[in-house]
Amino acid sequence: MDAFSERWNKKHPKISQFRRAKWANLSTCFKYPQEVRRLIYTTNAIEGFNRQLRKVTKAKSIFTTGDSLLKMLYLVMMDIKKKWTGGRQDWSVIHAQLAICFAALNLTA
Repeated sequence: MDAFSERWNKKHPKISQFRRAKWANLSTCFKYPQEVRRLIYTTNAIEGFNRQLRKVTKAKSIFTTGDSLLKMLYLVMMDIKKKWTGGRQDWSVIHAQLAICFAALNLTA
């Protein structure tokens, strides 16, 4: 913690203060294995999905009703879903690690 503060205090003192104040919340992520942490903070799939939805709604900026917008988004989501053929390469490892981390919760029941 001190090494981080020494390095970043001169440029960004607020970051170091925030990190010290919120360390209990920030450090929660570190109790998981690296593959699970990567899954937690990776948002590329979500960003890509939102980009494709924005592309359709931006091109057609006028919808006669809210239902027409919802129907358009539904159809686009179905089209996006068809294109998602692959999963995560390391999903079996992540699944096993999550099963170990949350074994006490009995998530399979």
